[in-house]
Amino acid sequence: MTDQSFQIAKRIIETATQRNLTIATAESCTGGWIGKALTDIPGSSSVFMGSLVAYSNDIKRNLLGVPEDLLVKFGAVSQAVALEMSKNCLQSFGVDIALSVTGIAGPGGGRKGKPVGLVHMGLATRTYEASHDFKFENLGRDCVRRDALLAGLLLMLEAAENT
Repeated sequence: MTDQSFQIAKRIIETATQRNLTIATAESCTGGWIGKALTDIPGSSSVFMGSLVAYSNDIKRNLLGVPEDLLVKFGAVSQAVALEMSKNCLQSFGVDIALSVTGIAGPGGGRKGKPVGLVHMGLATRTYEASHDFKFENLGRDCVRRDALLAGLLLMLEAAENT
């Protein structure tokens, strides 16, 4: 984790603690990096309820409740699936803020319309739902994942500050 992502994660935990908010994540292409960043912060256990690494479609469907028709129609890497992941994470974990991430980190898996570096994130609170799309430069798998980590932390910080 970079110093920048550490500082943002620290601000998320501090803000959530001050505002009495709970948070959770549902991650695919980041493989739990956002959850790790948050749990690297002392005191995170009072606000961070958990994370599900939903790498396969079966886990997205069976544990996160993503409907099969969304996976078939739009694919796992889509706005619709990211949003559904975050909404169902919010419900399953019973938290105030849930962030989801699904994307193509590479080196393979990209195709026309869904290149390596494409990442969709869903953000859900008790009063707000949105999907966010990112097209990170394909500088290798770890770079895409680091960029997604930072973007996800920034979305979660904004949500914590505005919830």
